[in-house]
Amino acid sequence: MKSKLGYIKFVLLIALVAFLFGFAEKRHDNRKMTGTEVHFTDSENLYITVDSVNNLLIQNEEGDSNLGEETLDLNKVETLLNSNDMIENAEVFLNLDGKLSAIVSQRKPIGRAVGNQSFYLDRKGKVMPLSENFSARVPLMLGFNEVNIFEAYPLVSYIKNDSFLSKHITAVNRLENGRYELKMRKLDFVVYFGAVKNIELKFNNFKAFYKKALIDEKLDTYKKVNLQFGNQVVCTKK
Repeated sequence: MKSKLGYIKFVLLIALVAFLFGFAEKRHDNRKMTGTEVHFTDSENLYITVDSVNNLLIQNEEGDSNLGEETLDLNKVETLLNSNDMIENAEVFLNLDGKLSAIVSQRKPIGRAVGNQSFYLDRKGKVMPLSENFSARVPLMLGFNEVNIFEAYPLVSYIKNDSFLSKHITAVNRLENGRYELKMRKLDFVVYFGAVKNIELKFNNFKAFYKKALIDEKLDTYKKVNLQFGNQVVCTKK
């Protein structure tokens, strides 16, 4: 008798848990969205604004705040945000208070092509359009289009990730022969880099030259610094 009573209690307990779970899920599904909120992982330079992201969140039925949460497809909302030209990655989720929230990482420019075509090269080596909201302080890229710019990515990326080079190099110029020249901030000489190879070696040589010339106060005496000859830095005086 006791075992039968215990079995009945167990069945009732299971039924109660299932009921409470179903009730909570139904209540959660019927809850209305209370709005949206946007967080940027880097909020200093906004290539896309909070308002623009909010507009994307409510652009179609997936982001309509009048819909119940059961109608939301968060993957579709994320896909919508990630298709934006200024967004590198977006994560979308629902808060406990019913808000549709987005954590947004913007694309990061490392160079800006100027000329017949104007656009950015981003840190992943992809073409990025200019933003109406902010202009990035990155080296200018001369003589490039949306096809040949990818060959310069290793060079421009190296410059961007080096504190000394990113401070002093203001432009990357692609010559007709496919070689490269670099322009320096507040200095008259041109750095002839040559082909995009042996990048680390060439820049280490350049840094050693720059340090020595700075100590000797000779930086202003050169018009061209050539890095293409292996371990040598060949300078041409004014």
